[in-house]
Amino acid sequence: MRRLVLLMGISMSFMVSQAQDAELKDIRSQAEKKLAEDTAHKSGWRKGGTFTLNVGQGGSKNWAAGAEKFSFTIAAYLSVYANYKKNRFYWNNSLDLGYAMVNTTSQGVRKTDDKIDLYSKLGHELSKTLSIAGVVNFRSQFSDGFDYDYRGKDVKRRISGWFAPAYLVIAPGIDWHPTQYFSVFVSPISTRFVFVTNDPKSYYYPNGDPGPAGGGYEAPLSTNYGVDPARKVKCEAGAYASINFNKEIFKNVSYKSRLDLYSNYLKTYRFTPTGPDQLLIEEVSPKPQNIDVFWTNTIVMKVNKFLNVTYNLDLIYDDDVRQFGDNNNSAATQVRSLLAVGFSAKF
Repeated sequence: MRRLVLLMGISMSFMVSQAQDAELKDIRSQAEKKLAEDTAHKSGWRKGGTFTLNVGQGGSKNWAAGAEKFSFTIAAYLSVYANYKKNRFYWNNSLDLGYAMVNTTSQGVRKTDDKIDLYSKLGHELSKTLSIAGVVNFRSQFSDGFDYDYRGKDVKRRISGWFAPAYLVIAPGIDWHPTQYFSVFVSPISTRFVFVTNDPKSYYYPNGDPGPAGGGYEAPLSTNYGVDPARKVKCEAGAYASINFNKEIFKNVSYKSRLDLYSNYLKTYRFTPTGPDQLLIEEVSPKPQNIDVFWTNTIVMKVNKFLNVTYNLDLIYDDDVRQFGDNNNSAATQVRSLLAVGFSAKF
């Protein structure tokens, strides 16, 4: 009898524990389901962002191979988003800001990164994967940038700044979004404005360079970006495409990328300095096959709650930015990268 009672007690305990486990699993399943629904962002606003601060310092003394006596680098990045959704309507906004400087004994303080990138997409879903949408994108930088060896004379000339240049794209089109982390936006006809409104001439030699380079005369700053300094704004019409990817590709490793392509349907202009503050303006036939490229990539590897390893890679090709090559009058692919370790916080 004792054995029977003991066996029955053990059986009852096992059944109760199984029932409790099943109940706990059901509660956990419901919670996970609710979390998944929240993550999918069914309605209302969803906001957040990431702030990253990277600092580095180096130095040397009596280093036979040669090195900077002192160097200090600091880089700060802020990426925020605010997305709204209601029924078939959605409005996605992101703002990426970045600024980095390096201070060395031999060269002093120089800017190594500077960007403002605001991207806004407004859409109405036709199906789960296809929408009618519109995109507005603004890009510029915070402060002046310089050529520190202008014309090989070890002097610095201003070559960029706030609204020098700035780009504004307004594009209606079709948005294909098969997943939460990947989308392709295409606009067959869009408008792009290129601004150089902040000191668009920025001459170093206002009355002409006494040296032989460039015929002795300078081209205004704005012409480096295909903009007439008298107008300060250039308007283009063409096709626009934007491909976005943002996903945690491995555990604690996330990858964010955006590739923008622009094909200008309109004619452009080339500018040749002929005298002090004088330009010869030449029309150039439309070349829609010369596609402008803006590609930005960020890989973040999370070490712990506050420490991240970040790699940024930016690539730009603009057929109207002709300040490269042997004669400083050719377009070229522009590449900038930065690998850093630093403090990071999400909010």
